[in-house]
Amino acid sequence: MNQTDAIIIGSGHNGLVTGCYLAKHGYKVLVLERDTTIGGAVRTETMFQSDENPHGFRMDVGSSVHIMIHQTGILEDLELTKYGLEYIDMDPIMSYPVPTGKGVIHFWKDVDRTLESISKVAPEDVENYKEFIDFWGKINKGVLKAFMTSPKAGSLFAEMTKAQIRDGSMFKKGEQAAGLQKILSSYGKVVDDAFESPYMKAAILWFAAQSGPLPDHSATGDFAGWQSMLHQSGAKHPKGGSGMLTQAMKNMIEAHGGEVRADQPVEKILIENGKAIGVRTESGEEFRANTIVSNAHVQTTMMKMVGREHLDDSMFTKVENINVGNGFGMVIRCAVEELPDYSAAPGDPHIHNGIQLLAPSVQYMNNAIGDYTKKLPPEKPAVLCMTFSKIDPEVAKDGKHTLFAWAQWHPYKLANGMHWDDIRMREAQKIYDVVTDYAPNMKDKLIDWYIQTPLDIERKHGLLRGNVMHVEMSFDQMFMFRPIPEMSNYETPVKQLYLASASCHPGGGVFGAAGHNAAQVILKNNKKSFFSFS
Repeated sequence: MNQTDAIIIGSGHNGLVTGCYLAKHGYKVLVLERDTTIGGAVRTETMFQSDENPHGFRMDVGSSVHIMIHQTGILEDLELTKYGLEYIDMDPIMSYPVPTGKGVIHFWKDVDRTLESISKVAPEDVENYKEFIDFWGKINKGVLKAFMTSPKAGSLFAEMTKAQIRDGSMFKKGEQAAGLQKILSSYGKVVDDAFESPYMKAAILWFAAQSGPLPDHSATGDFAGWQSMLHQSGAKHPKGGSGMLTQAMKNMIEAHGGEVRADQPVEKILIENGKAIGVRTESGEEFRANTIVSNAHVQTTMMKMVGREHLDDSMFTKVENINVGNGFGMVIRCAVEELPDYSAAPGDPHIHNGIQLLAPSVQYMNNAIGDYTKKLPPEKPAVLCMTFSKIDPEVAKDGKHTLFAWAQWHPYKLANGMHWDDIRMREAQKIYDVVTDYAPNMKDKLIDWYIQTPLDIERKHGLLRGNVMHVEMSFDQMFMFRPIPEMSNYETPVKQLYLASASCHPGGGVFGAAGHNAAQVILKNNKKSFFSFS
């Protein structure tokens, strides 16, 4: 019998974070990954090798930019630099090239340097941005604390209150009601109210939209407000590609006597008398452990790996009714001859250090959203462009470059009988055309590309309906409501079975908080000491 202390289903970064903490505290950990490459949606693969480019290109096939995990202390706690992880600073973190005319807004980690850049394109918003960062920065000190522990009713507001007692008043005297209204407002309104320049509005709105919900959704104001945290931790890119994070965690687990196995798809969680005792892979091999942790999607875990026979009807229905949404976006991973030279900022020496925000206006994005709500691909997609080969030659060693272009609002389920496999090339070209609109030099500079539609994302990563956040990040599915109230503490109705994925609080992105919090719960339940980084 294959016996171990803890089995982690899936090698996504949250599951590996859980595995690392358990290994650190003496557990013998076994990670089983369904794909042939570990890392889940934080993974880098070598593609497009040829006689001309024998090294090929290091292409991220999931998340690329690492922001939130640098605010958690997880990397330091697990000492991942010992296991091969090296980060490169992205500074400016992101840039907004003016869609017509000249000029670019650089958002640097340093606030003053950012304000100086804003002054050249949108001088009317210099003070507005300063006030915006100050307001949301105070709030997010408490929000981050709430993210790094199991959610409980009132925990968010409790942590925010503690933060204000510790660090000063949340709101100015007499502005409490207006301040609370911002928190409960939509990020579209928050951005519209905060800024005057159409360029600042478009830039901040497009970055906020990366969390998922549409700009008019209530209680999403902090998706824009999280901008304040960029000036705390900055953004970083792992040297060699995004997947170097998960490779370092694999190395850490193995150094502590554990094992990470690829090409081991789990078919079933083995349950006896209401208690998880192990797993069976598709090949029929069985593994046993006292602790089972699923890093897979909550619906895949509970509806397929556990199954209706081990859940009462009401619980099965609640899991089935979780709002997964109708897709999110799509991305093209391009090998290119050269970097974009943006018409707005010819020869700019900084623009390729970070993300490039290619969304001409708020109305432009609203038009794309309008197509999305009709279950149509956007006629003109908003694009987030990433050119990591500028700061990391490891990803393109033969004098060429990588260009990733993520675009949003692309519905998973399409209208009019359309199917993603039939239109993927056409929609990919639309995204590349946005890049060439901004940087005409990129015309005919494409060497090859790897296309990921919402359907491709589902197939590759098991992210149902192509939602890269697992389930919608709307307020009714956040904190103690995520994924459902009965499972918000990373525990399930099946004893000894835990959840650790982005399906859980606090949600998606390269964060690691769900994995960290799940490990806290497991270690507490098993009466082992757990020293948080607090």
